[in-house]
Amino acid sequence: MAKLRIGGLQKLSLIDYHGTPAAVIFTQGCNMFCPYCHNPQLVYPDSFEKILNRNEILDFLKKRQDLLKGVVITGGEPTLQDDLCDFIKKIKNLKFPVKLDTNGTNPEILQELICGNLIDFIAMDIKSPAKKYKLFFKGNLNLIMRSLHIIKSSNIPHIFRTTYDMDILNEKDIDEIRATIGNSEYIVQECRK
Repeated sequence: MAKLRIGGLQKLSLIDYHGTPAAVIFTQGCNMFCPYCHNPQLVYPDSFEKILNRNEILDFLKKRQDLLKGVVITGGEPTLQDDLCDFIKKIKNLKFPVKLDTNGTNPEILQELICGNLIDFIAMDIKSPAKKYKLFFKGNLNLIMRSLHIIKSSNIPHIFRTTYDMDILNEKDIDEIRATIGNSEYIVQECRK
């Protein structure tokens, strides 16, 4: 775990929180290495850019309380940030709903956020069926399955998504992922390299 490292801020997005006008906060650091990653400056330490000041971001959000209707926290992988819960509490104190984008490798933090009523929507990436996960993640696959179960068992709106890289995945893989997810909402995103 690392002290909160914010690597970027998109001041307005209409697509990251289901059409809700939202700010998007990007954290630095990730424990997956996806070949199609579109945010390498948030993943690879030698590509990290200047860390943004969290208090300046909170001040920005405070000034935009009448205009913005949500905040998205994404990355990198936000759950690697040591003081993520504290930061989200400050955002929630400003009365913003919070959406979390995650790769699901940190089920304990996910459970803590859910139990603390700190997140209002979760989007979890499912990279591949279990047999191919080692292409993305060298850790314990049980972490991913635990996160999937925690999210599905919560009463929090959520979505699972897969980036369809045809160099790695095929239709059978997508069907296998769908079967694992069950009745939860699931989208397949086009891979743009």
